[in-house]
Amino acid sequence: RCLSDWSSDVCSSDLLLVANPGAEHVGAHLLNAARSMGLEVRLHDVMEAFRGPRVLRTINWRLRGRLPLRLDAFSATVVESCRDFRPAWMVCTGTAPLNVQALEEIRRMGVAQLNFLTDDPWNRAHRAPWFLRGLPLYDAVFSPRRANLEELRAHGCKRVEYMPFAYSPEAHFPEAPPTPLQDHDVVFIGGGDRDRQPPVLALIEAGIRVALYGGYWDRDARTRPFARGFVGPQELRWVTGGSRVVLGLVRRANRDGHSMRSFEAPAMRACLLTEDTPEHREIFGAEGECVLYFRDHPQMIEKAHQLLGDASLRERLAAAAHARITGGGNAYRDRLETMIR
Repeated sequence: RCLSDWSSDVCSSDLLLVANPGAEHVGAHLLNAARSMGLEVRLHDVMEAFRGPRVLRTINWRLRGRLPLRLDAFSATVVESCRDFRPAWMVCTGTAPLNVQALEEIRRMGVAQLNFLTDDPWNRAHRAPWFLRGLPLYDAVFSPRRANLEELRAHGCKRVEYMPFAYSPEAHFPEAPPTPLQDHDVVFIGGGDRDRQPPVLALIEAGIRVALYGGYWDRDARTRPFARGFVGPQELRWVTGGSRVVLGLVRRANRDGHSMRSFEAPAMRACLLTEDTPEHREIFGAEGECVLYFRDHPQMIEKAHQLLGDASLRERLAAAAHARITGGGNAYRDRLETMIR
């Protein structure tokens, strides 16, 4: 039974997804993408592998290389699911909790094993020896960062390809907030990583009102007054589209050249002021086509003031970025099609 609407030479079959299905995670977006393609899909929630007494979870995380408490049990469940479901493909996201034995057994069943490596496995915050041991067993590894492609090949991964993040049409679309957002000038949505603190503090010190959504911003007394907590899918659309400027920061510890928000924010028609990286240049083109770039804090502050003082410029950039991202080839369905081809 072939999917004639997207490829005459790829036939529909079953897909097993091993991922976090939370609304803000790549797993949820890939699940929507698989369903839109007409694939029969079964999902295993990776968080099941981490459940158990808090003390034991903490010991495993801190002293045993971020080892999931139920790694073996979860792995066995996925193996049994493959035996029963007989998928053509198993797509895992990031540090999927599957042990070496499970990956070897699933390979013997003839299931194509693919990993969309959402985080850098050599990032100290994510490094897990048990995961690195199994990584070469995947048939293909897709990384959204060019910085680790050669390391992955040297690690023994058979096929390694660059694949950027994307947006989900089901989640990332323009939606005006019920009331205008007037308590900030610039919004940042993402975790308060240590390397993200300096640019945010520079904005604050320059007198630019900021709003910070995501974890850890309330841990620092300097950013705590601006911390707004977490947002759900609808509030994400309200905040992104309703803010005058959205700040784009990559995760340096992850060696990222872009982030999930690089695609999601423009899809929600945001005006984006973002770090100047080769990947962002590939996505958005030259300065002023779709976004404004910055290389340092003074440049960031200067361009923030420029955008805040020019509503017509903000609207032009937001419209151009939205058209470029949503014009084709940047949805998670496109990424999934590429992976399973």
